[in-house]
Amino acid sequence: MSKKCFVALSGGVDSAAAALVLKEKGYDVKGVTLRLKPGSLADEDIADAKKVADCLGIDFIVLDRREEFKKITDYFCNEYLMGRTPNPCVLCNPTIKFGELIKYTKENGGEFLATGHYAEIIEDENGIFHIKKAPSRKDQSYFLCKLNQDILKNVRFPLSSYTKEEVRELAERAGLDVAKKKDSQEVCFIPDDDYISFIEKEKNPEAKFGDFISSTGEVLGEHKGIYKYTIGQRKGLGAFGKPMYVLNLNPEKNTVTVGDNIELFKDEIFCEDVSFVSEKIPQSELKCEVKIRCAAKPAEAVLTMTSENTCKIKFTEPQRAAATGQTAVFYDGDILLGGGTIE
Repeated sequence: MSKKCFVALSGGVDSAAAALVLKEKGYDVKGVTLRLKPGSLADEDIADAKKVADCLGIDFIVLDRREEFKKITDYFCNEYLMGRTPNPCVLCNPTIKFGELIKYTKENGGEFLATGHYAEIIEDENGIFHIKKAPSRKDQSYFLCKLNQDILKNVRFPLSSYTKEEVRELAERAGLDVAKKKDSQEVCFIPDDDYISFIEKEKNPEAKFGDFISSTGEVLGEHKGIYKYTIGQRKGLGAFGKPMYVLNLNPEKNTVTVGDNIELFKDEIFCEDVSFVSEKIPQSELKCEVKIRCAAKPAEAVLTMTSENTCKIKFTEPQRAAATGQTAVFYDGDILLGGGTIE
């Protein structure tokens, strides 16, 4: 009898290809999709996922987890209202996407859950699971920094050795309609990438205009609300006579500090809510590479734990625009070590 597994079908080409690869390897593949987004936002993706399942001849089920997902959207809005720049995917992955789907997989006799992520799971000689960067430019390990050992032992990434081009070719040969579907470049629950409108619709925040100030405290103008800005932002600030960038957001004083680009560079940051994939906390200084946002290049640094779940990161070269609330992710070469939230 074939071993049963569940594949998280998102309605995109990557998860479709993951299901195809496992089916061709002889697994009894079941497709499962989470309905997370409110209203009709998810309907098109769910319809595409159903077409994939039908084309592959596999069972398909939709799990409604909109109530659980509301915690993620509330977190997203509240972080912006507090002058922070959140990363909802990093929080959602362990708690909702993997958490809910692994639970369902176990309850229904599945050997493992598979997704279309571009990353690799490896097990060392001590039985510890690690996440390794995918060799392709689509590597998604950054977003997996909060996965733990219990999750990793129940998950597979069938596309770890594939490039995006190979995945599309695979799907096209199989006659899958999603073969040429565009990748989503936005936060999944934000229509048209307009996060300000989303926050205003969800939270209806009071319009609190305040002061733009310089790093020395000089009032330079009026801002339109803390949540409309993020550290490093240049556009939409108004005219100052020269290019200016957001340096800091202070919700208590309702001020937005702006200044020159050079002022955005820091050689030291602090992180909270720090965790490690191996679940082993470094007992001494740790030389590693750190990404302060998804699109950033890994930068050489020394990580020092300051408590059980907080750390200091000292960079060899100053890094630009480390935004409070964003996720700093730690690597040892191609191995993902863990991550934390920038303070």
